[in-house]
Order: sequence, then structure tokens, then C-alpha cells
Amino acid sequence: MRPLLAAAPAPKPPEFSLFTKHLVGLPYDQLAETVAALGFKGVEAPVRKGGHVEPARVEEDLPKLVEAFKKCGVTITLMTTDINTVNSADRTEKVLRTGAGLGIPRYRMKWYAYSGKQSLWADLDEVRPQLRDLVALSRELRILPSYQNHSGPKYVGAAVWDMASLIKDYRPDELSWNFDFFHAMVEGGLSWPNHLALARDHISMVYFKNFTWQGRVAEGCPLSEGRVGKDSVALLRKSGYAGPVCLHVEYLKGKVTDQGALKAAVDATRKDFATLKEWWS
Repeated sequence: MRPLLAAAPAPKPPEFSLFTKHLVGLPYDQLAETVAALGFKGVEAPVRKGGHVEPARVEEDLPKLVEAFKKCGVTITLMTTDINTVNSADRTEKVLRTGAGLGIPRYRMKWYAYSGKQSLWADLDEVRPQLRDLVALSRELRILPSYQNHSGPKYVGAAVWDMASLIKDYRPDELSWNFDFFHAMVEGGLSWPNHLALARDHISMVYFKNFTWQGRVAEGCPLSEGRVGKDSVALLRKSGYAGPVCLHVEYLKGKVTDQGALKAAVDATRKDFATLKEWWS
């Protein structure tokens, strides 16, 4: 009699984080308690103008934010910045040194923009030395720069191939992608899997949010209702990706400090997180 085959183990769920842009304005303790109550162990925290931490106060306020999250068992897995060059105006070194010193492993860069005044190739040639200097500083400080693909004609990386032509010069532990399925599908139409394939070897985090087409405009919507679907997770798994996953909730209106807005934000986040976990189950 043949022995019964053991059932294949269930795939291990990824490390889920929450982009807390829609919660900017909450006091740090309340922010951390809200995130922890939603079931997240990690966050992508805006450390930029208008974020939880202003670059001008990064030395004073970022340690306070990290400590508030730590008390609730939450870590900052990535900080979102206004940084894409090494310069004093953005306080590049201060922001990155402070984040790295607090154990934040990676940061999201600000996008590069096409100038509209010369060829795209000429613009990319101007980006190259800026990127080289930023990667060198980040390597020295031991914090990983990551670049998000964002839809729109002014953004370098919207079509993925352009930024990929620069990123390929670096190892994945020197420069990486935050791969955004929303923007990949807006830009890629039917060919978005090719965008994923271009970025795949350098992806350090993937973003999930959703949209529907309203005429020619991509409007954000709850994760369960739009164009991004479970097939994106299937393709990620097929590619062998097992890294961190970040949920973005960016379709809400108003500020979280408006009357009733916090409850709406919590309800929307809880619903989207349930959808995301179901896609990965």
C-alpha cells in the first residue's frame, strides 16, 4: 500500500506594511495604536514635507515616531522622502543618516521628472550622476534607496524601462524598486506583466492599491473593486517574490482629523487589508 503524500505546506504570508499617508495628522501615540489595532506590524511612514516628520525636524521628531511605533510592536519598514539627489535643501544626509541610525532599512525616493525641454535620453543622462551620488551616500549610511513607478508622462519610471535602464547598473542591495501595481496597470494596459518582469530582480517592496477608469482618468477605489486583482499576486508568486508587501489607501477624501474621518479611514483600511490577505491566502 502506497504511503499517503504529505500535503504541501501553505505559502508563508508576506510581511505586510501600511502606508500611513492617509493617517497624517494624528498624534504619534494615536497613530501607532491605530496601526497596531488594524493588525499591521510594519509601516511606510512619510518623512517629507507634509508628512509625519518634516525634514527640518527629522533629528527631533523621527526618534519620537519610531519610539511610538515600537511601544505598539510596529516598525518602520520604509520611509517616504522628498530625496532624489544629494543636496542641503532637502537635508539629504541628515534625513538618511537619522533614519539609518534608527534602524529604518530603506527609503522611497522622490520621482525624477522629464524636463520637456530636450530628448528623453538627454534627461536620463542628467539623472545618471545624481543617482550615482545618492546610491554612494546610501551605501555609506547602510540604507537602501527604492524607486516607485508612478503613472504620468512627466515621471521617469512610469514606463519602467527608462528607470530600469539606470537601475540595472546597480545591485539589488544598492538600488531597488517599490513596484506599484496600480501605476503599472495604468501605464501598461495589457503589457503590465512585462513591467513586472523588467523590475523583478530589483524589487524590494510591492505596493497594492486599486483604481477604476473614469473616462481617461484613473480614479482610486477600494482594493476589492478595481482593475488590480489576484492575478498580480499569482504572478508575483510565480516569479518567486517573497518580500514585503505594502497596502496604500489613497482614495479617501479630506483629512483624518476631520469629524468622522478617522473611523472612515480605519474602516476602509480594515476592508482593504482583508482583501489583500485573501488574495495571498
